[in-house]
Amino acid sequence: MTITTTPETTSIVEDSTFLKELVLQVRAQDHYGVYRSWKDELVLANFVVSKEKKSKISVDGDVDPATQLRIICFYRAIASCIEKETGKLCQVVTDLSHEGFGWALVWTGRLMVLSRTLRDAQRFGYPSLKKLAAQGERLVNLGIKNIEQFPDAADA
Repeated sequence: MTITTTPETTSIVEDSTFLKELVLQVRAQDHYGVYRSWKDELVLANFVVSKEKKSKISVDGDVDPATQLRIICFYRAIASCIEKETGKLCQVVTDLSHEGFGWALVWTGRLMVLSRTLRDAQRFGYPSLKKLAAQGERLVNLGIKNIEQFPDAADA
């Protein structure tokens, strides 16, 4: 897979705390060190799925392991960003059926920080790195807001 790097693409990865954390999460799952020498944009390339490509992905089959790993890395990056901002240890669990339906949960203490329903997981991805960063940062901010709103549950 080749990806064209433009100054705009490079700066969005460098400017986004969430995208930097997502790169770290993906590299943490790379047991053989394949991604070690890759540029950050290339590491994140699989998270970018155009509308045309999404329409060609069948939802009839099982969710492939690479897609499952991308989903897990996405939510772990969210949890890690929340941890760094709040100092609260966050945990992530995802549950996906073979049909691509399920959920992702992020919690700390006794507080459910984030709960997302997953549908058509085979097509997981965003149209651009900018939209990926925006969604990740939106979910991080939502999680931080929930912790601030219910600090006693987060500390329990």
